[in-house]
Amino acid sequence: MSEIIPESKVKHRRRRPAVSCTLCRKRKIRCNRDSPCSNCVRSRNQTCVYDASVQLPASHSPVSPSQLTVPPFQRGRSRSTSNLHSEQSPGNTGRANTLPFPSSNSPSSTRDADLESLRNQVRQLEEQLQHQGRSNNSQVEPLNQSIETTTSELAGTFHVQHESRPNDQPSRARLVHKARVFGQSHWSNGVIQFRDIFHAIDPVLRQRPSKATANLNKCKSLAKFIQTQMLPSWPTTFSSTSLPERGLADRLVHCYLETIETVYRILHIPTFQEEYEGIWSLGYNNDLEQDGAIQIQIKLVLAIGAVSYDESFSLRTSALQWVYEAQAWASEPDLKLQINIRYIQNSILLLLARELVGVGGDLVWVSAGSLVRTAMYIGLHRDPSRLPNRSFLDSEMHRRLWNTIIEVSLSASMSSGGPVLISLSDFDTPPPGNFDDEQLSIPTIHSGGHQQRPLPKAEGDWTETSLAIAFRQTFPLRLAIAKILNDLSSTGTYQETLKLDSELRATYKVLCQTLQKCRESSYSSNKGRRGPSQFASNWVDFQMHRYLAALHSPFFGPALKETAYAFSRKVVVETSLKIWRAVYPGPSSPPQPATGIQITMANNNEAVRQSVAASSQGDVNFLERLAICGSGYIRTVPLLAAAAIAAELRTQLQEESTSLGSVSVRPDLLAVVHDARAWRLKCLSAGELNVKTFMLASLIAAQIDGLIQGLGKESLTMFLVEAAEKTGAEALEVFEATAARFLHSGYPGGTLRGMDSDVAGVNGGDAGAAVGALYFDDVSLSGGGHANSSAGTSVDFMEGWDFMVSAQLVIVACFLSIVTHSVLLPPQRVIYLALTSNTNSIKYQKQYLVADQA
Repeated sequence: MSEIIPESKVKHRRRRPAVSCTLCRKRKIRCNRDSPCSNCVRSRNQTCVYDASVQLPASHSPVSPSQLTVPPFQRGRSRSTSNLHSEQSPGNTGRANTLPFPSSNSPSSTRDADLESLRNQVRQLEEQLQHQGRSNNSQVEPLNQSIETTTSELAGTFHVQHESRPNDQPSRARLVHKARVFGQSHWSNGVIQFRDIFHAIDPVLRQRPSKATANLNKCKSLAKFIQTQMLPSWPTTFSSTSLPERGLADRLVHCYLETIETVYRILHIPTFQEEYEGIWSLGYNNDLEQDGAIQIQIKLVLAIGAVSYDESFSLRTSALQWVYEAQAWASEPDLKLQINIRYIQNSILLLLARELVGVGGDLVWVSAGSLVRTAMYIGLHRDPSRLPNRSFLDSEMHRRLWNTIIEVSLSASMSSGGPVLISLSDFDTPPPGNFDDEQLSIPTIHSGGHQQRPLPKAEGDWTETSLAIAFRQTFPLRLAIAKILNDLSSTGTYQETLKLDSELRATYKVLCQTLQKCRESSYSSNKGRRGPSQFASNWVDFQMHRYLAALHSPFFGPALKETAYAFSRKVVVETSLKIWRAVYPGPSSPPQPATGIQITMANNNEAVRQSVAASSQGDVNFLERLAICGSGYIRTVPLLAAAAIAAELRTQLQEESTSLGSVSVRPDLLAVVHDARAWRLKCLSAGELNVKTFMLASLIAAQIDGLIQGLGKESLTMFLVEAAEKTGAEALEVFEATAARFLHSGYPGGTLRGMDSDVAGVNGGDAGAAVGALYFDDVSLSGGGHANSSAGTSVDFMEGWDFMVSAQLVIVACFLSIVTHSVLLPPQRVIYLALTSNTNSIKYQKQYLVADQA
């Protein structure tokens, strides 16, 4: 008879920790301990889960969120407890992720075990998700890239970077030129499709001498000379006497208020009018610290108004002087410590003036980022109701200025092709209220201890801020378009493009209905209020079509070769045509109706009153003037629109070249191609110094004409070369006329900057001879004989060359000498003089000339 051993002395075998997944343990099969394990992969099990005590290998593969689903726990108490009964391993001493073996099967211990198991598995899922997130962030899918470098005699050197897109999206091209990378919305990405023109004519220009290259180099040299005369010296000193006469200043202020202030609310017009009148009635206070900001604000308003003053931008030199003075004022370190509303106003005006007048180019986008951060520094990105000590006027100007800042920042991003460094989550400032400026000047009424502020106008009532409020409703969509174009991580799929297209069209329709309601309300009112001006309506159409065309521009190039993106092709062509007609209506355009905002100023000059009255009657198309005289997006967007229309025409002609019938093109599209060339010539006459865009427009028009005539490849190439020579001659004639005006009138005070009038032949009044002197081509200088030899030039005669003291004109002489090869000194000597020139002494030049003669 066997001995009965007491239960208390029975040795229980210690349970081993569970290392298999729950499914393999249930099936009692070997588990390879991967996540998911091989058995779960073969059986397509989506819930391969381990107990919390199981330590996965360090090299286990990442799992997707769908594989981390927690299985249900209602599997029975026996399986639930068996999965949880494990002991701590030696390597996990002190961890609290395991449960001791329960000593009883009571319901309370079972519930505690189930609850702790749930906590452990949730912790395990969180750790796996964190590991998966780190894996995704560290593994960025590389894009296939290729860089195409193009060098030509006329266009220079530029690089085209092609990036492949995922999901069978068409590749995108980015232009790299002069160490600058332009995003998808930059205008240069729309004209690189015409680089085949330069590829065709470049071999001909390299094989034989051509007037096209020589004229282009002469234009560049004259452009540098003209720029030297126009630009003020830097740093510019503040001058309180640089304002024009009162009548001219009134007209410039009127031009500003009828254009920029209509769409960008920056100033409180009654306050500005009071300060403007005070400047003329009380005179200047020479203390810059007291009223310097007021003077700078007035000068910036005058500079912006000068852009639309006439069609030739006759006040360009004065506008540049005012912008330079404002830039010098803003660069003072002490003023940075006094950042306030007026400082923000002047910063916005300076940014717009730089863009319109042409100071800084694409660098305006860099300054726009600084402006956004400065505004955030003083809290403009926050709702003014959340900030203390804000009057009604300050709160409303707060909303207006922030609204203008985000609009300027977005526009600068689209122009430069840079990312939009702002998002909707960065601010909570609401749009401005629908108030007239006079309402903001009404004192706040206190009633029973509460402030009673003026009530805003109804949505259909037109005020000076109605356009900015209505246009703000489209800001989220326009911001999304800029991000999809210029953000580095943007996928930019065609489905997203079509969705944004539909939403933008719906928003644009609501915007037009709102403005039309304001116009009808103003006409039916007996109070004499006016609705949106013609400039405001044209500007809204221009802006909305700008974003719509830019949205489809990445697919426009592929759409010319395949039908998958035919909708984008149609949208780009039609919107480009509308953009072009907005800025270049042509000679047969109907007269424009009355303009919007007016300001009444004291003026005793009858001629000035008649000029202002003529402008108010609609005889001036301000948007057309801005496109001719201004710079920035107001000029590049029409250029890009004309290029898109030309690309459509060229594609149609190439497709129909194989047919036996006659070639037919749309007359309206063909007219745009030829009008673009005439428009660029007007821009050159207005002071534009970039001759390459005029050359490009002329060559595109010549290519279209050659295709219409059915010219062969070689004949078309020679036709393009002849067009380039003709274009260069036309541009040279314009630049020579501009240089002659500087030589004839002198600058400043009757003489060229740094040049004696006798040297330039100005005293004789022969502007043509003076222009010839710029080329140093057999022109007598101060009775010193012909400028055809350096060996016969003495040191004593060099003492009279006051213009050689100027380093700027020596550099100009260097460029001109390379072009003409007929100079006072060889190019090497002129370069040396440029490098060693001193504005106070010419001892270096004398020493070098003595050594050369020896």
